[in-house]
Amino acid sequence: MLHLFGCWLLRPSLVSQKASHSSVSYPSELSCYIPPLLQRPVHKESLPGADGCVSWDVHHCHLLGSSMLSDHMENIYGYLMKYTNLVTGWQYRFFVLNNDAGLLEYFVNEQSRHLKPRGTLQLAGAVISPSDEDSHTFTVNAASGEQYKLRATDAKERQHWVSRLQICTQHHTEAIGKNNPPLKSRSFSLASQGSANSPGVQRRPSQNAVSFFNVGHHRLPTGKRVPIMQPDHLVDVREEPEEINPDEELEDICDNKEDDLGAVEEQRSVILHLLSQLKLGMDLTRVVLPTFILEKRSLLEMYADFMSHPDLFIAITNGTTPEERMIRFVEYYLTSFHEGRKGAIAKKPYNPIIGETFHCSWRMPKSDVAAEAGSNFSAHSPSEQVTLSKDMEGQTELDYYTVKFVAEQVSHHPPVSGFYAECAERKMCVNAHVWTKSKFLGMSIGVTMIGEGLLSLLEHGEEYTFSLPCAYARSILTVPWVELGGKVNINCAKTGYSASINFHTKPFYGGKLHRVTGEVKQNMTNTVVCRVQGEWNSVLEFTYSSGETKYVDLTKLSVTRKRVRPLEKQGPFESRKLWQHVTESLRDGDIDKATEHKRALEERQRNEERLRAETETPWCTKYFLKEGDGWVYHKPLWKTVSAAQTQQTDIN
Repeated sequence: MLHLFGCWLLRPSLVSQKASHSSVSYPSELSCYIPPLLQRPVHKESLPGADGCVSWDVHHCHLLGSSMLSDHMENIYGYLMKYTNLVTGWQYRFFVLNNDAGLLEYFVNEQSRHLKPRGTLQLAGAVISPSDEDSHTFTVNAASGEQYKLRATDAKERQHWVSRLQICTQHHTEAIGKNNPPLKSRSFSLASQGSANSPGVQRRPSQNAVSFFNVGHHRLPTGKRVPIMQPDHLVDVREEPEEINPDEELEDICDNKEDDLGAVEEQRSVILHLLSQLKLGMDLTRVVLPTFILEKRSLLEMYADFMSHPDLFIAITNGTTPEERMIRFVEYYLTSFHEGRKGAIAKKPYNPIIGETFHCSWRMPKSDVAAEAGSNFSAHSPSEQVTLSKDMEGQTELDYYTVKFVAEQVSHHPPVSGFYAECAERKMCVNAHVWTKSKFLGMSIGVTMIGEGLLSLLEHGEEYTFSLPCAYARSILTVPWVELGGKVNINCAKTGYSASINFHTKPFYGGKLHRVTGEVKQNMTNTVVCRVQGEWNSVLEFTYSSGETKYVDLTKLSVTRKRVRPLEKQGPFESRKLWQHVTESLRDGDIDKATEHKRALEERQRNEERLRAETETPWCTKYFLKEGDGWVYHKPLWKTVSAAQTQQTDIN
């Protein structure tokens, strides 16, 4: 049955040009909240009476009917609240959805509708996102980067605006696809990993444009094929773990900064198509994203880049007290994230292939590792990083510490990576496993880092557990950038010290980017011994219980280049060797060729997964073993040191 929408709203909202003149009744106690321009009594006798209601005239009130597409493709208009700025805040504005032109326009009020609109948004490629803040607010994010933050009276009104805006957006976005036939030469898949009934296969039934997605198996583009090098059979990865000799590794000269927006700008229409296929909150684990948004390194190598300050890592165990060691760990932890990003442009690392590994090491002059409290931040500038390395030439092994790192992709579904780093001389190591879970959030992508890390300081018999923050790729249609968010905890059960760190996402209005706050405390006494605030990619301020304050400019911290084996000495499943041809093609700007090489790797992985399922053969990892819900390195330092100590005791 048809019913009037808005009968108990504070103001009329959705208006259809198809509906007839009608009226709406409001309780009299709410009339003071209705803007004067909306208060238009129909008849004097309809003023407050026995029923306690006031009847207000609502021209062209929208009648809800069938949910078919044809019933919703109509021009609607009405009042919404729009957030303007910090000074004026929320203001009532009269909005018009023009389906034919694909525009959302707004005016100061209904009387000024015949004038030029105050603002206009193109809806092709836009993302309509209901807000998590409340049940009334939603945003319209245009492909140009412009955004309207709007507020309806209640959840029902918001849903009607959102649904009609989404239908209009989809219609005009698909129209772009019809007018851009070159896109057909590229193949992307929403379900390239997993079965046809996986979450990624969902398609909107109303889609009628030529999609640039091939759902299910990849279909190669027609025409001349790009020659590719096929990777070796992925099942061959199951072999005895190779122990990498750090002496075979050379200082890394690769510098894959991701500051080029060219490919993203050129492929804007492809991104629009991608967004039209995704649903808000959709799990992106099984979604293969376009090749041009990839950065030129594997996710496993990105984890290694978090260790780019090995001097701060080694200095943790130099702390003379449990309190000092916890504070040093927090200082190191907060300085590790900025170097993990390669450039200001947010791009996505390669999804590691199951069985893929990455090895590297760092050499750190012992003279550069702080021994005293408060001195573990060097003052070298980034430009000195090569000089620092050259200064080590000719030094013996006794003059420097070595930190070794290994990472392995231990699971495909879910995608889990394990990584391990150790400094054997200082008897310290860190072991972690991370499951990256991605979701589509409208104009951004959220990545939850599920898992846990464990830092072991064997000299002190201490273990520190820690988690990782969530990451967000924002403004994915314009200039994408990375933001961290969420609360992480660091705990040492033996000493009773803990740390709580909050990575703050920027609010819609006001506030700073990349803000982080935290505190270190002694749990037994609940005493805060250190507070930290600042930006995780800029300047951090540490305030200690002694009253001392220290500022750390992360942009001026020295970065120690990692050491890796030359490509010709790497195994076929080491990250750089495995992704070599994809990386070279991206560096040359040949997106089609990079896509072909990437597809070959992924297709082999799917074939191997299918073969293992048919033969009921479990996957065997190389360097990490499953223990409970986590993954542990097969030869962690705490085992080898314990074994050595036992052997020494037997000798004595």
